Amino acid sequence: MILRSAVLVLAAILAFAVPAAAQRGPALAPRPAAGGTITAVQIQGNVRSEVETIRSYLQLKEGQQYDAAAADRSLKALFSTGLFSDVVIDMQGSTLVVRVTENPILNRVAFEGNRKIEDDKLRDEVQSKPRQVFTRARVQSDVERLLSIYRRTGRYNATVEPKIIRLEQGRVDLVFEIDEGDVTGIKRISFVGNEHFSDGTLRGKIRTTESAWWRFLSSDDRFDPDRLNLDRELLRKFYLSEGYADFRIVSAVAELLPDRSGFFITFTISEGERYKFGKIDVTSRFEGLDVDTLKTYLTMSEGDWYDADEVEKTVTAMADAVGTLGYAFVDVRPNIRRNKDDVTVDVTFDVQEGPRVYVERINIYGNTRTLDKVIRREFRLSEGDAFSTAKVRRSQQRLKNLGFFEKVDVSAAPGSSQDKTNLEVQVVEQSTGEISFGAGFSTSSGILGDVSIRERNLLGKGQDLRLGLSLGTLSTLIDLSFTEPYFLDRNVAAGFDIFRTSNDRQNIASYSDRSLGFALRTGWAFTEHTRQQVRYTLRQSEIYNVQPWASSIVQRQSGSSIVSEVSTTIGWDTRDTRLNATKGWLLRNTAAVGGLGGTEYYFRTSFDGVIYQTIVEDFVASIGGSVGFIAPFNNTTLRLNNRFFIGGDTLRGFRVGGIGPRDANTTDSLGGKYYYTGTAELSFPLGLPKEIGILGKAFIDIGSLWGSADDPSQVSILDSQLMRVAGGLGIQWISPFGPIRVDYAVPIQKEYFDKTENFRFSFGTRF
Repeated sequence: MILRSAVLVLAAILAFAVPAAAQRGPALAPRPAAGGTITAVQIQGNVRSEVETIRSYLQLKEGQQYDAAAADRSLKALFSTGLFSDVVIDMQGSTLVVRVTENPILNRVAFEGNRKIEDDKLRDEVQSKPRQVFTRARVQSDVERLLSIYRRTGRYNATVEPKIIRLEQGRVDLVFEIDEGDVTGIKRISFVGNEHFSDGTLRGKIRTTESAWWRFLSSDDRFDPDRLNLDRELLRKFYLSEGYADFRIVSAVAELLPDRSGFFITFTISEGERYKFGKIDVTSRFEGLDVDTLKTYLTMSEGDWYDADEVEKTVTAMADAVGTLGYAFVDVRPNIRRNKDDVTVDVTFDVQEGPRVYVERINIYGNTRTLDKVIRREFRLSEGDAFSTAKVRRSQQRLKNLGFFEKVDVSAAPGSSQDKTNLEVQVVEQSTGEISFGAGFSTSSGILGDVSIRERNLLGKGQDLRLGLSLGTLSTLIDLSFTEPYFLDRNVAAGFDIFRTSNDRQNIASYSDRSLGFALRTGWAFTEHTRQQVRYTLRQSEIYNVQPWASSIVQRQSGSSIVSEVSTTIGWDTRDTRLNATKGWLLRNTAAVGGLGGTEYYFRTSFDGVIYQTIVEDFVASIGGSVGFIAPFNNTTLRLNNRFFIGGDTLRGFRVGGIGPRDANTTDSLGGKYYYTGTAELSFPLGLPKEIGILGKAFIDIGSLWGSADDPSQVSILDSQLMRVAGGLGIQWISPFGPIRVDYAVPIQKEYFDKTENFRFSFGTRF
C-alpha cells in the first residue's frame, strides 16, 4: 500500500515538471556515464587550425569510452598550444563536441612614447612577433620585460600599457604605449655600523653614487640591483684589505620613496676588530723544493696590518714561481687562523701538488670577426698543458686588455676523462673602428685640432692601423702608422710610421722647422712589466723661415739635413694606471745613434723614472727625474733640431726653451747637450666629490741645461750649469671632454737671462 502511494506521488510530480521544463527550452542530452561509447568527434569554431591538428591533442577518440579525466587532460593540452582563447569539450548524445575560439594573429607590433630606448632594441626584447598567435599571457610577460629594461636604465616611473587594435580576418595590431618617466636616481647612500671609516670614505669605495647634476654623463647614480651586489663585494674587499677580517654586511636595502622620485640605499655593516699579521710561514710537500726561496715572495711581515689582497698576490706569485721550477701541478693554499685574543691572523702558505688535470681543448665562441688565433695567442697555456687557474685568470685579463671584446668569459668544463678539462671561451665583440675629432689648447702648441681614423683589429687579425692629422697654430703633424702585434706569429710586435711635422719656433729662436720621414720599429716583452723597442728612423729635416735678426748660429743652420737613426728603449712599468697613478714606478732608458747614412752624426741617451706612493687615502706623492746627453762625432756640428730644449712641461715656471745656452745678443735659445730635471709632486683632493675628478697639485721642479754645441768664439753665448728651481700649485680635472690642467709656478732660483712664465694651461679632448 505504501509502495503504491509513492508511485502515485512520483507520477504527479513528473506530470507538473515536464510541462515546466518544456517552457524553459530544449533539454541537453545527459552526459553518458563513464564507460559510455563515443560514436563521433565533432570540431567546431576553427578557422585557421586544421581539424586533424586539434584531434591530435585529444585523448578521446571514436570508439573509446568517455572519461571525464581524459576530457580534462585534452582541454589542458589544447589550451597549452596557445592557439585558442577558449575551449569547450561537451557530449551531445554519443557525439563528442569540441568548440574552440581561436586567438587572433599578430599583424604588427609597435611602440609609442619611447624616446630613450629605440624601437629595434625593444622589439628584440619582446616575445610577441608579427605573424605569431596573439596570447594575453605572452603580452603580459612582454610588459614585465619592458618594465625591467626601463628599470635597468634607472626609470622606475615608467609605465607600459598594451593596446589591441582588432582587424579583419582574425588579425590584431599590438601597440605598447610607453610613458618612460624621469630617471629615478639615488637620493642618499647611508651606512650604519661604520666606526672606523666615514660615510664619505665608504661611498668612494663603491660603484653606486648619489645623484648630482655633474653626473649627467654617468649611469652610476641610477639604482641597479646587480650594481648593488657589486657594491657589497667592493665593501668586503676594502675592509679585508684594511685588516678587518671579521667584517660582514648585515644588509643592503634599497628603498623607493613613496613618490617614486628616488631611492634611499642603506648598508648595515659590522666592522669587527682590526687584525694584524701574526705568524707567517711557508710549508711545502714537494720533495727538494727550497722553502726559504719561496719565503722571498712574501710581501707581508709579522706585525703589518692584515691585507687579504696581499695574501692573494702572494699565492699567485708562489704558484708562478713553483711552476717555473718545473712543477706543473701546483696548489698554494693559504691556511688562515684568526687569534681573537691578540687580534692577529696567522697565515701558512701550504705549497702542495694539485690535481693532475690537463687542458684537452680550448673552445672559442662568439668571435664572428676576430680570428681564433688572435684569441689563442693571448692564452698563457695551450692544449695539452697542465691546467693552472692562475694562468687562466691571466689569459682572461690579457683578452680584456686587447679592447676587442665587450665581454670575455673563460670557464672550465669537464673533458673526456677525469684528468682532462676543456676551456670554454665566450666573447662578445665590440666595435674596434674609431673616427675621432679633437680640439685643445696648450701654452706650448697653441690652439690644436685633431682628426684621426683608426682600426685596432684590422680584418680580425689584431693589427692596428691609424691615420692622424693634428693641426695647431704652432705645430702640425700628419702620420700613418701600422702595427702587427705578433710578427711572423711570434710574440714580437712590428710596425712602421710615416710622418710629416712642422713647428713654429719663432718665439724661441726666430726660425721654423719641418720634417718628413718614416720609421720601422719592433718591440717585445721580457716580462709582464718589462718591454724593449728597437726603432730605425730616416727623416729629412729643414730649418727655414729664419728671421734676419736671428742669431748668426741659427742663420748658418738654415737648410736641409738627413737623419738616419737607430734607437732602442727599455722600459719597466708597474704603475696601476697611466693617468693619476697611485702606486708603482716607471723606469725608461733610451739610446740612439745617428750616422748610419745621412748627414748627421751623434750619440744620444736619456734615462727617466718616476715613483708613485699613496701616503694616506687620496694623497699621492710622486718623485721623478730625467737625465740625458747628446754628443756629436765625425767632426760634425750638432743641428738645432737634434739638441735638447728644456722648459714648459719639463720645467714649470720657465718657457719652452726658457733655460740653457742662449745668444747673448739676440736672446735666441740655442739648445744644449746635457740636461737633468727633477720633480716632486703631491696630489690631493680639494674636498669636492671624488667622481668629479678634480685634484689639487703642489710641486717643486728642478733642472738645468747646458753645454753649447757651437763655437763660443763666433758669437757670445750665455751658458750656465746652475740648478733652476721653481715651485707652485696646480689643478687637474679629468673631465668628460678630456684632461685639463692649470699650473701656477714661481721661479725660485734662475739665471738673469732665463725666460720665465707663471701660468701654464693645457686642454685636450677627443670625441
